[in-house]
Amino acid sequence: MLAATPENGFGAKGYVIGLDEAGRGPLAGPVVAGAVALCKPHPAGLDDSKKLSAKRRAELDLAVRAKCAWAVGVVGVDQIDELNILGATMLAMTQAVERLTQIVGGIPKAILIDGNLSPSGRCDEWRTGFWGEGKPIIGGDALEPAISAASIVAKEWRDRLMCAAAIEYPQYGWERNKGYGTKDHMIALREHGPTPLHRRSFAPVAQLNLFGA
Repeated sequence: MLAATPENGFGAKGYVIGLDEAGRGPLAGPVVAGAVALCKPHPAGLDDSKKLSAKRRAELDLAVRAKCAWAVGVVGVDQIDELNILGATMLAMTQAVERLTQIVGGIPKAILIDGNLSPSGRCDEWRTGFWGEGKPIIGGDALEPAISAASIVAKEWRDRLMCAAAIEYPQYGWERNKGYGTKDHMIALREHGPTPLHRRSFAPVAQLNLFGA
């Protein structure tokens, strides 16, 4: 992460943070939030991470993390099961913003959030008095470059975590499905049962426990 200076844009008073998450839907692994304050000029070609090829997404992830101010928040399966996935997502976003504001300093002019919800009022740790309520933008990961960058950082960070987890638990194909409930993942769940990285509160995993898988 770079030092914040007026020359690269995000050290100037009134910087904007883009905020997005990856991993709300999978059956296994953490939920990850990315927060990015873009440098000037920012890397070209930023877009919704889901619209980019894996190669281009990886290139942009490296470019954003080399040139811009960024942070991630990671909330694991225990807290996902305790809080529910929405609460865990709001916590991950809050963690990411907290870490980024510590890096950049000062108070952000705006926090732009992909989707229709803000952690303000949904996560006790969200500092509304300093950060404001945040501005949710539906489809923001394709509309706002800062959110696009955050979506890329979050997606790539989580993918790396799941590929590392796949080495310890190779039966589930996480290097391919990243924890989502694909056919091969479901077959492995039925054959081998859930791991400590599976979300016990999610129905497909909970049903396996119920029936003794």
